[in-house]
Amino acid sequence: MPAPPTATAEEIRSVNARYHDGAAAGYDAKWGIDYGEVGRAQVLGKVRKALGGRLRTFGRSLEVGAGTGYFSLNLLQAGVVREAVCTDISPGMLAALEANAERLALDVETAACDAEDLPYADASFDLVFGHAVLHHLPDLPRAFGEFRRVLRPGGTALFAGEPSRYGDRLANVPKRAGAAVAPVWRAAMRASPASGGHADGGAENHELEGLVDVHAFTPETLSGAARAAGFADVRVRGEELLANWFGWANRALEATADPDEVPWAWKVYAFRGYLALQKVDSRLLEPRLPPAIFYNLMLAARKPASEGSEA
Repeated sequence: MPAPPTATAEEIRSVNARYHDGAAAGYDAKWGIDYGEVGRAQVLGKVRKALGGRLRTFGRSLEVGAGTGYFSLNLLQAGVVREAVCTDISPGMLAALEANAERLALDVETAACDAEDLPYADASFDLVFGHAVLHHLPDLPRAFGEFRRVLRPGGTALFAGEPSRYGDRLANVPKRAGAAVAPVWRAAMRASPASGGHADGGAENHELEGLVDVHAFTPETLSGAARAAGFADVRVRGEELLANWFGWANRALEATADPDEVPWAWKVYAFRGYLALQKVDSRLLEPRLPPAIFYNLMLAARKPASEGSEA
């Protein structure tokens, strides 16, 4: 459920800050975020896809909507970025990120700010990126203008994990199916029903979840936003179809159960099955099917090295 059309930009920003503050403490557990070998492989795989199959090293990076640090911290550990700056509208998320960075002995700079008003000088970064952030931003043209402004000439913009309008509709099928069979599944798992909002920081915070999303994209609307801001070499591709259906069906089931009572064997099955279907998507489906039908879209673009090279 997206934010209501009557919501102002300031209301959307406020709800996003409050929701993500409340969800921060349990966010990594909810989404299975990992800072070890598996997490790095996931992040590097997404970055490699967005960049057209080749990884490179960036000097100074800015992550917009960094959350708990999933992308920046894994990219730092892998040596893909040498210096990481992380922003988020949620101070609670940044506090979790800082704790993760301290645990991993990584140095990061953080700032709580709006993606549409970045507190950095022009041409400050070699890479501006984000994961699952653009769809939360009420003023997308202004945000893309800021991304371009703070990038150095020739710098890269990269965004992954953005919901596809048609892929999101397709994902409603396994979500509804999972919810429908959840009572039978809980009985088989011998798991009690979950308390309201248990995965989102409590029932009150859970009520905000449906108000934090603003956009679902087609490849054309996503690429168009980048081109309108003056980016060049804009590329959009789709990611995850079978893995998404499998994952959302399982999440729909798990969301109804006390997480402490879901058997470990089930969690292993769900995790390994998701990874296996990711490989099928990546190797067989993503190169052959139109990006619009996949659940996630990813975008890569370049700030022209000179104003005369934007064509």
